[in-house]
Amino acid sequence: MFCNQCEQSFRCVGCSSSPGVCGKDEDVQSLQEIILYGLKGMAAYAHHARRLGKTDESVNAFMEEALFSTMTNVNFDLGSLFDIAMELGQKNLRVMEMLDAGHVETFGKPSPTTVTEGTKAGPGILITGHDLVDLADLLKQCEGTNVKVYTHGEMLPAHMYPKLRNHPNLGGHYGGAWQEQKDEFAKFTGPVVATTNCIVIPKTTYADRVFTTRVTAVPGGVRIKGNDFSPLIAKALKCAPLPEKIVRTSTVGFHRQVILDAAPTIVQAVKDGKISRFFVIGGCDGAEPGRNYFSDYAQATPKDSFILTLGCGKYRIRDYNYGEHLGLPRLMDMGQCNDAYGAIAVAVALANAFKCGVNDLPLTLVVSWFEQKAVAVLLTLLSLGVKNITIGPNPPAFVSANVFNILQQKFGLRLTGDAKADLAAVLKK
Repeated sequence: MFCNQCEQSFRCVGCSSSPGVCGKDEDVQSLQEIILYGLKGMAAYAHHARRLGKTDESVNAFMEEALFSTMTNVNFDLGSLFDIAMELGQKNLRVMEMLDAGHVETFGKPSPTTVTEGTKAGPGILITGHDLVDLADLLKQCEGTNVKVYTHGEMLPAHMYPKLRNHPNLGGHYGGAWQEQKDEFAKFTGPVVATTNCIVIPKTTYADRVFTTRVTAVPGGVRIKGNDFSPLIAKALKCAPLPEKIVRTSTVGFHRQVILDAAPTIVQAVKDGKISRFFVIGGCDGAEPGRNYFSDYAQATPKDSFILTLGCGKYRIRDYNYGEHLGLPRLMDMGQCNDAYGAIAVAVALANAFKCGVNDLPLTLVVSWFEQKAVAVLLTLLSLGVKNITIGPNPPAFVSANVFNILQQKFGLRLTGDAKADLAAVLKK
């Protein structure tokens, strides 16, 4: 994309034309990119919700208008672009609310459950990504066969829904976060199906076992047509069978409804001084240095606190025994990044119970930053006025220094530093 006046790239922040002609100064570019990335994330959530029968015309209309605002020579005003970004956050909240309702109505009320991790002897399929409708369709088509389906990555929270976890062909969970795929997929002898983003280019050694759905595609893989998984199932029956290798069990399923059902007890425990703080630690995991911050931070939290986690960021902190408090596990897995609405709903409900604002709660948000859906969720939190969120390990490259300064001044947004020092500063308040 180029400016139609100076024909220089939008990423060029200084050209011979005056700012009023070219208009693409660094801060305008930054806010437009924030809007674009946020729209991409919201579109992913809206797509999932639509597949579950949930749509909202006001959301669709906003997406059109917001995209239009990023066109060449349309909007050079920082204030109005900031307003659009905040409205995007509000519309994304609505999208996540629809997605949450669609999941519960379709797959049943979530509840905590123990998940077996590893493989069972026999043919198997690994499903990764986020789309639970794909998982349900695949399980249905596997009925009558001895093929087991294993969740991977962001599919782990599927086990909290009774209509999915009770299916006889659901074998358990295998593997960790998306960046471990090349090693984990190579070791999994059956086929793999990727339902959404967070799929990396496969190695040639297993590319012929990779299948994808709809717009998701990779070189060497096979795209499923119309959710007909028969080629995938046939491949599973031809591949070498999986070994019997159970590596662990874990507990998932602390959906917002589970926590809200216990809200009166939680509120009273806080009033009685039995709970010092709640931490939301999660988001998107990644491979670059600095993400040990989140595991260091989580492990240093007080023993009378609770950690709520969601997204694939959970894999950064879950391999540690945090113990229990008040009869509950201190680390509670709330679900996918798609379930971020749940953390927001819990915070709002607790604020109402305490008759205070969300920022007055004993609540700290530490968000592992990576991709577009993280942008949409962050804008939602900011649009609700949530302050003092810590993100990292690095600032988003598309956020200019001045725009980041504005976010710091307005919302107290801050970057990760030293985990123990950051935690100590929070606990002093």
